Amino acid sequence: MTSIPTIPFQLRRDSFGKLIITLENGEEWVGVTPVRAFPIQAPTKGISLVREGGKEVAWIDDLADMPDTIRTLIREEIDGREFIPEILAILDVSSFATPCTWTVQTDRGDTAFVLKVDEDIRRIGEASLLIADNHGINFLVRDMFKIDKHSRKILDRFL
Repeated sequence: MTSIPTIPFQLRRDSFGKLIITLENGEEWVGVTPVRAFPIQAPTKGISLVREGGKEVAWIDDLADMPDTIRTLIREEIDGREFIPEILAILDVSSFATPCTWTVQTDRGDTAFVLKVDEDIRRIGEASLLIADNHGINFLVRDMFKIDKHSRKILDRFL
């Protein structure tokens, strides 16, 4: 028989929408913020719950091990704070010289942005890319080797 792991804290929202954590010892902190240790490579693993001033009050090894209520609260909080659309396909580029306009399909819909310089495309690990547009918005290519052939050809021209 498998045992259900004990969660060393409780998490809820107050009437203002702030996260409140209650630790096993009864300590309570209002306004905790979940911070991912590895937001690109392992977005659900290694999440720190920090209070004001950046002091860690709890650690989550893997969000998948948390009860649904805690998992939902943390995902809502992170989604409300982080905005990194994932590029699913590169539909078109206006030029292979920068600055140029990229038309892309993302997990949040189709959009266009201006790539100012080639250096605004940064490698994250072996397969991921972070592309910053002219407004400072970062777009993620999770795996440049798994994106469609047309998109890979365009990326190859800029890398």
